[in-house]
Amino acid sequence: MHLLLTLGTAFFNSSCRSGEGSSGSGSGSPSSSSSSSSEDDSDTEESDTRRSDEEQEKKESQPVCNESDGADCLPHCEHCRKENAQREQVTPRKLSGGQYLMKLDAEGTYECSVTGLIFEVNKAVTINYSLLSWSKYAGLVKPPWVVGGPLFNVRCEAPSALTSIAFPHSLCLGDGGSHPAFKVLHIKGAGAAIEPSTDFSASHVRWLVSSLSPVGPLIRSEEPLLYHGAVILYKAIDDDPSLLFRVYVATNNDSFIKDISRAVKHSKKKFIKIDKPPVCQKLLQNGKRYRLICEPEAEITPEEIEFVDGSLLKLKSYIEVYFEKPDDFTLSLVELDSDAVVWKAKLRESDWIHYDQNKNEQTRIPSSVKRRKSTNSFSEEEKHCSKKQRSNNYTDGIKSRSLLTDQQLMVIAKLFGVEWKEIAIECLQMEMKDIQQIQANEEEVNIQKFLMLSKWREREQSNGTAQALCNRLREKVSYEIVQALEGFLAE
Repeated sequence: MHLLLTLGTAFFNSSCRSGEGSSGSGSGSPSSSSSSSSEDDSDTEESDTRRSDEEQEKKESQPVCNESDGADCLPHCEHCRKENAQREQVTPRKLSGGQYLMKLDAEGTYECSVTGLIFEVNKAVTINYSLLSWSKYAGLVKPPWVVGGPLFNVRCEAPSALTSIAFPHSLCLGDGGSHPAFKVLHIKGAGAAIEPSTDFSASHVRWLVSSLSPVGPLIRSEEPLLYHGAVILYKAIDDDPSLLFRVYVATNNDSFIKDISRAVKHSKKKFIKIDKPPVCQKLLQNGKRYRLICEPEAEITPEEIEFVDGSLLKLKSYIEVYFEKPDDFTLSLVELDSDAVVWKAKLRESDWIHYDQNKNEQTRIPSSVKRRKSTNSFSEEEKHCSKKQRSNNYTDGIKSRSLLTDQQLMVIAKLFGVEWKEIAIECLQMEMKDIQQIQANEEEVNIQKFLMLSKWREREQSNGTAQALCNRLREKVSYEIVQALEGFLAE
């Protein structure tokens, strides 16, 4: 059973700040205190103590507003300059494959309520965008530049209508005394260019649109980098009565958070997310050492870590926490040189005992029910269903083992959009050098896409099927491509 510790992206909104204010109240109102009788004093005191403990826990770690979408809403940092910008918040339509669609009706400046992206447009327009992984493009980020925030692929039906994009960055800039250099990495085909930003704020880096392809903020600073943080908890599911957790420490970068979420999803173990206030109350510094402490004591490996931005790393490091006997416990992340508590949360068995089976969550089934089912002999109907299922599985196996034809690959190639190279790298594990070679030998774009798919089919050999390609692409491509592949399966 595993636990993930992740530093969430600092997108601030009023709902987070209102939660912060509610936890700071002191004594009750005069009317409420005067209405309490002396015989209830002890009960009231006990209730106040419990409430105080709960409020302290909330105060130590404020909640993420929308972690499930990858964009985390944190309360405003007390060290950062407060912004007074007035812009319209727009909730996009969520498409398959983690893509978002935003339809804007007029000229203006609009902020995505999910990702924190800010779009400046000069007329009505439709914008399509998605979050990408920095680790796929690690070779394009060269020192002294480091990742400054999430990487996005933005597309627009009328590119000239999109004049600027402001990307959320993942750093605390203090009260304005620090002077970092911000630029953006603009990935173009097989290469990339570092382009200037027009300005930056406490939360965003603004870039004038030159063309549309994957873009993300970079930063260079002579001073130590400080990050806002959050802690996101996961627990692995198995039949062992002991508890095993993982703790991932990351920068507050949605691309990083999505990488961790993907790692959890594709792990051999099944996980559930533990909903606890995730916000770190002390800034995290690159290169500093931190310790995870557990009360009561648990096996923690490693006990200490050095905080670094692992956005570019394909494999994310983690801390493992193990309990032989299930019990309530408290986790704290502590800065070594000052002993300051960065984050703290109380975990109880009720936090993970009930969960939904459709989200890798289970409900406890009485052992007597399991034994009764196992001792019963199969009915005639069950035997018939079993035979039918084996027959269907055999038929499905024949379909799924049929290799994709050249004609089918060309159909899929024509459905790919301008983001086909990113999808080839991220979903089909193609190398950039392979794409460069294809582009050098062929000018026609649809043929380039076909050759890329053909190379994937050749590499997969007997697994170059419609089912295999659909499984690889389902979360990243348009509904039309998924529909076409499912159509091939039905033939």
